[in-house]
Amino acid sequence: MTFKRKDGRKVDETRKIRTEVGVVPNADGSALFAFGDTIAIAAVYGPRPLHPQHLQNPEKGVLRCNYDMISFSVTERKKPGPSRRSQEISKVTEWALVPAIQLDNFPNTVIDVHIMILQANASTRCAGINAASMALAHAGIPMTDLVASVSVGKLDKQIVVDVDKNEEDYEEGEGATDIAMAFTGSGEISLLQLDGKIQEDKIKEAIEAGEKACKEIIEIQKKTIKSIGN
Repeated sequence: MTFKRKDGRKVDETRKIRTEVGVVPNADGSALFAFGDTIAIAAVYGPRPLHPQHLQNPEKGVLRCNYDMISFSVTERKKPGPSRRSQEISKVTEWALVPAIQLDNFPNTVIDVHIMILQANASTRCAGINAASMALAHAGIPMTDLVASVSVGKLDKQIVVDVDKNEEDYEEGEGATDIAMAFTGSGEISLLQLDGKIQEDKIKEAIEAGEKACKEIIEIQKKTIKSIGN
């Protein structure tokens, strides 16, 4: 029996992707990335001298990410300001992006990336990483690769790509498992974050599905960045 998703997507199909660069005029680089109703913007500032000076690294620069959601991005109003969840996502976003950034070009400096979720329907950290990758490229930061991210879910026994909120809450059979993944353009995994349980034989299937989707996302990112000035 063929597995059917509530929104009619194929199991390996993302929601409609929307991208744009230059959305924050005063930033050094900025971008918007959306998976359907999940919309993220990212703004990049720097590189600039890192203060206080004792935090500076004379061998390379520092990437500093700040992820947050506006109060009405979700159905129930989010309390303003940082939370434990936003601090965790800020850190994993740094880990996902650092492998692609040539930070050794900028000793003693910091590159700040501010990510804001305007509207949330699951997969917000993935949308934020995608927006940040494009914003860094738009800012002219030297990168070896772009970075793409997607959530891969296991709904009962079925692997699906780009989990939405309904699928996050899936309760039939074995329930839902959500895996946030990020890949560089060269295929290196830079993020693998599991929420739930998954059988060993399903992990490989999930990673392969995530890598395929991320390759498609990177092509969309490239096309959007190349369109600047055209």
